[in-house]
Amino acid sequence: QVQLVESGGGSVQAGGSLRLSCAVSGYTYSSYCMGWFRQVAGKEREGVAAIDSTGTTIYDDSVKGRFTISKDNAKNTLYLQMNSLKPEDTAMYYCATALYAITTMGPLWASAKVWNGGYWGQGTQVTVSS
Repeated sequence: QVQLVESGGGSVQAGGSLRLSCAVSGYTYSSYCMGWFRQVAGKEREGVAAIDSTGTTIYDDSVKGRFTISKDNAKNTLYLQMNSLKPEDTAMYYCATALYAITTMGPLWASAKVWNGGYWGQGTQVTVSS
């Protein structure tokens, strides 16, 4: 059974940092694209960052230079280091898997619909106060 379990969310003040983790089990972790999404109530889930099996990464413009996605294949764990957090980063954060490389998905990488053929975690809440 495939499981993605996020952790590391919490409440921080603007300018602070958090590191999210996504532990993956029951899945050939290293072979596919992994990503982080976030969702605010009433809005669509949106792509934050992704990394594929070649190590290629991609970020939403709103987090470039502040967030870093990485993975540890030996630990089957995906990370999202979030620095210089802003109140607008407040959201539920989800990790997900996709069957396609970043180059294949192109600009559609940020659409949750493209990732719906894979697996999703349950989410971890990030709250940034001003």
